[in-house]
Amino acid sequence: MVTFEFQHTWLDTTMNCIFFDDSTRTSLLPLTFTRPVAEIRIGILTIREKWQHHLNGATFSWLAEPYLSEKFPKKVAAENLLINGSILPNEKLVAEIMELPINAKLINAGVTVAIRVSADHLESINSIDHLVVEKSLSSTAALHQLTHPWDIFSKNEVAIREDFALVTAGRLSAKLSSSNQIVGDGAVFLEDGAKVECSILNTTTGPIYIGKDAEVMEGCLIRGPFSLGTHAQLKMGAKIYGATTIGPECRVGGEVNNAVLFGYSNKAHDGFLGNAVIGEWCNLGADSNNSNLKNNYSSVKVWSYQEESYINTGLQFCGLIMGDHSKCSINTMFNTGTVVGVGANIFGTGFPPKFIPSFSWGGSEGFTTYRMEEAIEVAQRVFERRKMKFDSSEQSIFRHLFEITTKYRAW
Repeated sequence: MVTFEFQHTWLDTTMNCIFFDDSTRTSLLPLTFTRPVAEIRIGILTIREKWQHHLNGATFSWLAEPYLSEKFPKKVAAENLLINGSILPNEKLVAEIMELPINAKLINAGVTVAIRVSADHLESINSIDHLVVEKSLSSTAALHQLTHPWDIFSKNEVAIREDFALVTAGRLSAKLSSSNQIVGDGAVFLEDGAKVECSILNTTTGPIYIGKDAEVMEGCLIRGPFSLGTHAQLKMGAKIYGATTIGPECRVGGEVNNAVLFGYSNKAHDGFLGNAVIGEWCNLGADSNNSNLKNNYSSVKVWSYQEESYINTGLQFCGLIMGDHSKCSINTMFNTGTVVGVGANIFGTGFPPKFIPSFSWGGSEGFTTYRMEEAIEVAQRVFERRKMKFDSSEQSIFRHLFEITTKYRAW
């Protein structure tokens, strides 16, 4: 492997970029059952959106798993830049990638960061495992990579700060109503149409970003760093501790601490959510809570799809990891480090298991399998509420996931 040297030769931002997944896709399950890794939200933006900001003018697509390829298609050009979807960009890394010659790859700490190849290399491949190039160049940039679901909330503070600087640079915030009180240096940015009334915004611990047409209702208490996505809503009296991200179209109330909700999910009522990652199209019933700290203060173990066993996170605080389309009823209690798959429906008293497979139906007293047609019907209704369609590609993903996760539903 040769050491990377800047040559300042490739600065064309009209490049064709394709995100690929490496082994982190498996270690990031269940969140990556329904999306390529680059579609994970951390900070204000998804990983793809971060790269779009850094590589302005480039086009982006995905080298996704075959069952995801209809929803996330690959677009090949004469020359292509493949980018590892689990890696967060920074200026030095982007500069190194921009200098990458054709038929070469960039390596950082043993991780393939990017590959530049011509179209003939990509005609029929669905992964980079068998992709052979002539050169390997060594990156010296800092490497920020997601390798486990808990990395998303653990690294969310840094991500919000970086994204805040990225998306607000050279721009003016919309006006904040005088009914609010700001504590700290005033690092608050409102996009057009955002509404915030009669709330306390504390920026001493980080910036606060309110997305387009988002709403913070009266009486909310917010400590940065915090991001509220487009059309999202904080309910009256919500208590939000940083570093928290609430993605687009979410409805959130109660108490939230260091959590990331990807988008289109609801936690609209009282209850605690902490050190957690919630996918899209989830719903947490009123007064549902998760534990994020064990009674003996030891580090938390969680289910790993990669190891097919419980592994130690090394974290003292770790709450709930929930895949897309999963829901729980009122008063649900999640134990420390609970992992819920895709399309689960959880209800009843007591603590359910710490690992709840995809398409499970039940709770602490036992589970059965959630019938596929019923799960699809619910998903269709939920999409319709947001004026969207749960189309054939979405249904195909559901059916595929139902089959490949059958082994976990051994009731």
